[in-house]
Amino acid sequence: MNEQHTTKAFDADLQDLSRMVAEMGGLAEKQVADAVDALAKRDTTLAGRVQSADAAIDALQQEVEEKSVLTIARRQPMAVDLRDIVGALRLANDLERIGDLAKNIAKRVIALNAEFPPPKLIRGVEHMTDLVLEQLKAVLDAYARRDDSKAMAVWRGDEEIDAVCTSVFRELLTYMMEDPRNITFCIHLMFCAKNIERMGDHATNIAETVHYIIDGNPITERRPKGDTTTIPALSGAGN
Repeated sequence: MNEQHTTKAFDADLQDLSRMVAEMGGLAEKQVADAVDALAKRDTTLAGRVQSADAAIDALQQEVEEKSVLTIARRQPMAVDLRDIVGALRLANDLERIGDLAKNIAKRVIALNAEFPPPKLIRGVEHMTDLVLEQLKAVLDAYARRDDSKAMAVWRGDEEIDAVCTSVFRELLTYMMEDPRNITFCIHLMFCAKNIERMGDHATNIAETVHYIIDGNPITERRPKGDTTTIPALSGAGN
């Protein structure tokens, strides 16, 4: 009876971790969508809300860490159970970074103030964001359902985001060369695009973790990456 009670309590701990990660995922998706919406609509009020909302994601990450450490100490899990806990820790870390990248975009919206690019330049960034949000939604669903094939599809889909990012950079460079007055907002937009591209990398990290939780082994294939050689100067964008 005591062993059954312990098992039930452990299952409840694992469910709590999954619930917290899912909640973080929902908040991160909203942050990304709101940040780019603020950029497209020149909405500094919404950008300010995105910055403030980041604290909720950080707090949840802290909760996931504390709960994971306590669960490992109390239950001393093995094999798949331990992978579940380590996986939740990894996912929380990637989701917290996605929230930070969204906050960085929001900061740039505020820094741009009234100096905004024409809508056609925002379209590429919006397209990238749609792709990243699709990836994020799919990979969180793969985690919730323990669906390895769905996680692997996300892992293989990162190349498309890289390709759009490169195309956005080329367009912005052309625009800057046409008129030096465009340089300031184009540079800000480049950093925003690079932040979104890095969100795609984090979604791919999450896919790798989901595969590890389900399969027990890391992915041995080389990660598919698009050509980002045209944008080396912004490799630290948003830090």
